[in-house]
Amino acid sequence: MQSNEIRQRFLKFFEKRGHKIIPSASLVPENDPSVLFNTAGMQPLVPYLLGQPHPMGNRLVNVQKCVRTQDIEEVGDNTHDTFFEMMGNWSLGDYFKEDAIKWSYEFLTSKEEGLGLDPQRLYVTVFEGNEDAPRDEEAASIWRKIFEKEGITGERIYFRSAKSNWWEVGENGPCGPDTEMFYDLTGNLNEGMTFDEYKKADDSQQVVEIWNDVFMEYEKKDGKVVGKLKNKNVDTGSGLERVVMAVQGKDNIFETDLFNKSMNILKHLSGSNYIEKNARIIADHIRTSVMMINDGVLPSNKDQGYILRRLIRRALVQIRPLVGSFAHAGSFKFVSANILESEPAGSRSVFEEVIGSIFEVYEDTDYIKQDKYYIRKVILDEELKFRRGLENGFSEIEKGNMDPFILWTTHGFPIELTIEIARSKNIEIDLEDFHKKMSEHQKLSQTSSAGMFKGGLANHNEKTIKLHTAHHLLLAGLQALVSPEIKQRGSNITEERLRIDFSFERKLTDEEKAKVEAWVNEKISEDLVVVRREMPLAEAEKIGAQMEFGAKYPEMVSVYFIEDKSGNPVSKEFCGGPHVEHTGVLGTFKINKEEAVSAGVRRIKATLS
Repeated sequence: MQSNEIRQRFLKFFEKRGHKIIPSASLVPENDPSVLFNTAGMQPLVPYLLGQPHPMGNRLVNVQKCVRTQDIEEVGDNTHDTFFEMMGNWSLGDYFKEDAIKWSYEFLTSKEEGLGLDPQRLYVTVFEGNEDAPRDEEAASIWRKIFEKEGITGERIYFRSAKSNWWEVGENGPCGPDTEMFYDLTGNLNEGMTFDEYKKADDSQQVVEIWNDVFMEYEKKDGKVVGKLKNKNVDTGSGLERVVMAVQGKDNIFETDLFNKSMNILKHLSGSNYIEKNARIIADHIRTSVMMINDGVLPSNKDQGYILRRLIRRALVQIRPLVGSFAHAGSFKFVSANILESEPAGSRSVFEEVIGSIFEVYEDTDYIKQDKYYIRKVILDEELKFRRGLENGFSEIEKGNMDPFILWTTHGFPIELTIEIARSKNIEIDLEDFHKKMSEHQKLSQTSSAGMFKGGLANHNEKTIKLHTAHHLLLAGLQALVSPEIKQRGSNITEERLRIDFSFERKLTDEEKAKVEAWVNEKISEDLVVVRREMPLAEAEKIGAQMEFGAKYPEMVSVYFIEDKSGNPVSKEFCGGPHVEHTGVLGTFKINKEEAVSAGVRRIKATLS
């Protein structure tokens, strides 16, 4: 069974059970500046898990694109990746534990409607309880009944702590206990295991998690569980890559149909220099880069762009041993000139064939909508910039500057390459000092990031909500006074200020900024009405409602209108909210800064007072 059939079976299984299929949101979150990417299937649905009615109803299903990089150093093992697809079904105050667990088991094991996995190779964990929530005997009891009914014997239900069986995203939002399903990849662990045996099998990736049912009935604020939500919700997640691995009988995700084309290309390119772990990292990082660029991310030194830049550059470092060393005895210039020297404009990326294989793998999905040449060009441009950085690093080394921290932070010169060159010169690198400096550097970056994302929109702070409405007015003003072709490319709204990224080729003049600022303040003073309406997607597109670049929307959508008392709109946007009810409460709007983010993308930061 191929990956695309697994996606389709999952959606049809839950559609048959009353769920509405909704599209994947963009990798870049809308109205949630607390995170750089959607890292879980539930993130785009947080407002609905908190109680806001969803326009498609209270049973939903989709396959959500996600990115996580906190485990980037683990990529290259059997199961870790940075881009992944999360198959998920949701109950928003409808069914709860019994149906959720029953349907999870049915889909995993049913040969007719599901995946046909061997139930004897299934193991589950449940929440052991703590001061926030009791021991989940209900979930354990449901599993016991299923196993007894199906004749599945042996010990296979384990109680675990919140570290393993409590799900949350960040310090604020919905959360709750979960039950996780693990599958034996060896085929030899089908008679049950003691907890210690299970733990050992989990640590060695002989069994891997393939499904997670989260029972979201609690709310967390500022790091503490403060009570129960309005509704008892179910949020299930099943990582497609791991499920495909189990169904296709592989012991790692890189041998599945999602990766094997890329891996075969890298084996061919490398010949006798092939290193499996390097190839896995390259295949993963380039796949994630393609998906990020498709969703509007461009390489930069900040936010999402920094992550993209890091992935492309890590991939380039990993491919060095496969295609030839950068260093050469007696001189530190590039060898393998046909691949890694700076080449004329329009040359092919060293990852060209890998990129092409990714396009092939996802041609039956609607994930890649950007022009394929554009995606290739973004990666090649970043690749060439990095090569130039490497050459600058070589220049510094030839001058006798061998400080690995300076080489890395200033020129992006990889520590691995510094060590290689130092070794050839009989120079010893103080790695302890390097790691100490890097740790301090990372702490500084994390502190800066934490400050940047303080008070995100997901917290629904009153000041943040006001700035959210002002954000809509600002976009409308830019389109009305500067260019109707302007499109939003990203946003970040805290209680201190709003930030909008938008497509525009040049710097705004002082006159244009002043006119836009005055226009927004005029609309605030007119005390316009802010109204949320639900309508079919086709109708919203027909009336010209603004949409987030790269975002996908369900058949029924939420559109916010800012309009006068006669119903004439000055702004209409696809948006989940929240907003103020009328603009008169916003205060005075001021543009504080306008700057370039990348080629063709500008950024405005503004405040209310």
